[in-house]
Amino acid sequence: MITKISQPRFIAIIILSISITALTGAFIAQYAFDLHPCKLCIYQRWPFVITGVMGLILYFTHGKLGKSALIEFVAGLVFLLNAGIALFHSGVERKYWEGLEGCGAPDMTGSITEILERIKNAPVARCDEIPWADPIIGLSMANYNVILCLLAFSLCISACLYTKRKANGY
Repeated sequence: MITKISQPRFIAIIILSISITALTGAFIAQYAFDLHPCKLCIYQRWPFVITGVMGLILYFTHGKLGKSALIEFVAGLVFLLNAGIALFHSGVERKYWEGLEGCGAPDMTGSITEILERIKNAPVARCDEIPWADPIIGLSMANYNVILCLLAFSLCISACLYTKRKANGY
């Protein structure tokens, strides 16, 4: 496995595969199973787009180990950022803390007209509700995203260290 982890093209394929799989899963959940994404769900998609592009760039920088190590490092940081967004979302879902403005139920104060207007303009999905949870252990999609992104972060940082070491002739 160490010989594979020190090959930037192999890591590029893994980064790209993780990104495409995560985005495909999100779109299947949205369009095939009618699980509308909330604001935080949408925020979690963007880092996968970024890492997907980085995976493509990494694939084509083969032979330039210094650049490859940098791309692996930055991809790892983007996965870590996504894990942070997903962790925040997980806390909002579990009611540990409040979400962003517009993530929860609309404000129910004011006149009937104002309340109806806020309800009408509220997003379809709420960040503080779990639209789907694993029936066996009860983890939500945001919970699984935390795990996936932390594993991807670990992989990218390990690959970066091996690539940097290889670039320095060790």
